[in-house]
Amino acid sequence: MPTGYTLPVFACGSAIAALRHLQQQSPQNQVTVNLIRPPQQAKIKIEQVAKIDQDSAIAITLSDPGDHLDLTRNTPIWAKVSWNSNFSNQITIEGGEGIGKQQDSQQQAAIYSYAQELIKANLTPLLQSNEGIVVTIILPEGIRLAKRTSNEAFGVVEGLSLLGTTGIVQPLTAPSQLEVYQEEIKTKAALFDSLVFCIGENGIDLAQKSGIDPQRIIKTANWMGSMLVTAAAAEVKSILLFGYHGKLIKLAGGIFHTHNHLADGRREIMTAYCAKLGLPQSQIEQIFNCATTESALSMLREIDQTNPDHPSWVDLVYQELAQAIDDKCADYIYKYIEQKLCVGSVLFDRSRQVICQSENALLLLSKLC
Repeated sequence: MPTGYTLPVFACGSAIAALRHLQQQSPQNQVTVNLIRPPQQAKIKIEQVAKIDQDSAIAITLSDPGDHLDLTRNTPIWAKVSWNSNFSNQITIEGGEGIGKQQDSQQQAAIYSYAQELIKANLTPLLQSNEGIVVTIILPEGIRLAKRTSNEAFGVVEGLSLLGTTGIVQPLTAPSQLEVYQEEIKTKAALFDSLVFCIGENGIDLAQKSGIDPQRIIKTANWMGSMLVTAAAAEVKSILLFGYHGKLIKLAGGIFHTHNHLADGRREIMTAYCAKLGLPQSQIEQIFNCATTESALSMLREIDQTNPDHPSWVDLVYQELAQAIDDKCADYIYKYIEQKLCVGSVLFDRSRQVICQSENALLLLSKLC
């Protein structure tokens, strides 16, 4: 299968080509990008490059995810590079049109750590110590494409994010990728008896920022059940689940493949746990009618604000959900392999703020961080 690269790689390729053209080099139809992770190089085709004026140039690449399904295929990625004579940082990275904004971070451009690292690592060697530049990444199709993603669920609006921890596209649905993830579990189980499972990139990023050793982190995609059983078979003793509540809540309902096309049930699960804990009928109906788990969480927070003397419904409901996730995961593992594992759950919201940690999660975090 031909290798596909993530959006940050093409953004970096455009930036390299624009900078070189700004430095009076002849336009190039290909540049080499050091991916950092993995430690290899990629040849990126340059579609167009031109100077805007004597102080700035722009270059364009087209996204190529390889043979994987990806809505960004052939998306143009522009990078404008401008000289910056008055700089505190040698390379300043900004988001232009089509790059999403983080609602909960003062509208900061959604250009995350790997993309920042990639651009700086590749462009810094091309600059003299007294030279500074501003790199502006533009996705002309970003606003339109963002409507087909879950970006807004994570507080990213008005465009796509440059998210990821690697330069190589990792498909989330192909069976062959499940085998890759399972092999990674077996490899890491030989080194650690406690692992951290993250469904997607947001969980991975937050887990690392929480102080968890990246070597312990495993990306599960939607195959949570298979990954749990694989870990148990590899004699892992404990697993910390680090995930967006809109995904992990499915485990509380016994759904162990979390892709929406297979099963959903999120609002039904949320409603059931609210009813179990005694939320008033009228408010239970409101929760059931919420379009997303994020809006249901917001409603619970509003209920808490209007009833400050009552114990927090957010805490009550989510602690119950987290405990159910731990228990059902442990039961699922035992059902298939008759092994007992300690499973803990950390659930976060769209702004990457932790909502709750189960008792097992607190115990595991004290050892992992």
